[in-house]
Amino acid sequence: MSEAEPKKPAARGGRNLELPEHLKAYKGVWVFIEHDRGEAHSVSWELLGEGRKLADTLGVSLSGVIMGGPDEPLDAIAKEAYSFGAEACYIIRDPVLKGYRNEPFTKGMTDLVNKYQPEIVLLGATTMGRDLAGSVATTLATGLTADCTELRIDPATRALAATRPTFGGSLLCTIMTLAYRPQMATVRPRVMRMPDADTTRTGTIIEDSLGMIETDIVTKLLDFIADENSNKVNLAYADIIVSGGKGLKNPDNFKLIWDLAKVLGAEVGATRPVVQSGWVDAERQVGQTGKTVRPKLYIAAGISGAIQHRVGMEGADVIIAINTDPNAPIFDFAHHGIVGNAMQVLPVLTDTFREHIAMRSRKAA
Repeated sequence: MSEAEPKKPAARGGRNLELPEHLKAYKGVWVFIEHDRGEAHSVSWELLGEGRKLADTLGVSLSGVIMGGPDEPLDAIAKEAYSFGAEACYIIRDPVLKGYRNEPFTKGMTDLVNKYQPEIVLLGATTMGRDLAGSVATTLATGLTADCTELRIDPATRALAATRPTFGGSLLCTIMTLAYRPQMATVRPRVMRMPDADTTRTGTIIEDSLGMIETDIVTKLLDFIADENSNKVNLAYADIIVSGGKGLKNPDNFKLIWDLAKVLGAEVGATRPVVQSGWVDAERQVGQTGKTVRPKLYIAAGISGAIQHRVGMEGADVIIAINTDPNAPIFDFAHHGIVGNAMQVLPVLTDTFREHIAMRSRKAA
């Protein structure tokens, strides 16, 4: 009897799950470095930190991709990228790349991918990153997993295993692009930890050209007008957040959240049902369809802890939960829990913090 041949991965629905030979040459992890008016978006550094782990696991290099106008400080941004773990930066300078537009950025990115063949490409799930990632993945005919909460390398296939919430945030699913390259994923700001910068690190710059002129581009950039409300709510980068859920029963009780936040110098957050009920603006929503936050302290009052909310705040250093239900899911991952009526607990916390802060101020004086 002849020895049985090892089984190959089964194809599902007629699809090939094996990586074709010509795509096995794709090596390396890339991060798109998003910048605007000379400042890099912090999500790019967060992704470099995560990309460094993926690259080390695979034993490959980590590189950044920077595109912009000839008069933009791209070399300075590259130097900053090295400090967060990049070993090289691919740079395209062209007048049509000053200010984001989908057509030239998509061409620049796809040309670089086709020429240098990275196996993984990561982008921030920002307005720019989402727009660019979708068009690049479509042009390259490869897979894209959006709004990931975890990235790792599958040991069996060496493929990128990208985890994201699905079914309205009620489940987490892990997606792998087995038969296509590059593997692409977007991650929202503050989902991954900011790595420590090492300014002694250096790297290599690889310059490339775009080969596109202004008349080739349909979209025209006429002017930049800053959003007058853009700096009013800075939830994603707040050190302290006090959030409320529908357990507070009504908008009047939600004012207790504002009272505590004012005493602590905190931002106010909320769950999706609270936003949908019109108690607060959408920019204060924490969760899969809202903001992802990583504060030093997160106080959750009247919040059950459903996955949809959890993925947006579980990275907080300290989570304090207040809920009447001792079996509420939020107590499974909160660092400290108070089983009680939030409408009674919040005023006590507010008064206690106010007195404690006042006492510390008197001692300091």
